[in-house]
Amino acid sequence: MKKWYNIAMNKHWSVDEKELVKNPEAHTIWKLEQRINWGIGEKIMSKVDLLKFWDRLDIDPWKRKALALALFA
Repeated sequence: MKKWYNIAMNKHWSVDEKELVKNPEAHTIWKLEQRINWGIGEKIMSKVDLLKFWDRLDIDPWKRKALALALFA
C-alpha cells in the first residue's frame, strides 16, 4: 500500500505557471521556494540564483539556517 508521503510531487497545483513565467524573476523565486519548502522539482537549484534572491525567499526559518550553513560556511 502506497502512503501519500511517498508520492513525488513535480509541481504545485495551486499556481498557473503559464502566467508566472511571464515574470522571470518571480518565477525563479517561486521555483526556489517550492524546491526548498516542499521538495517539488527535479532539477538542482542554482547557487547563483539562491544567493541573488536570498533576501526575497519566503522559506521555512530552519531550512534557511541549514541552507545558510551550506552557502556561507
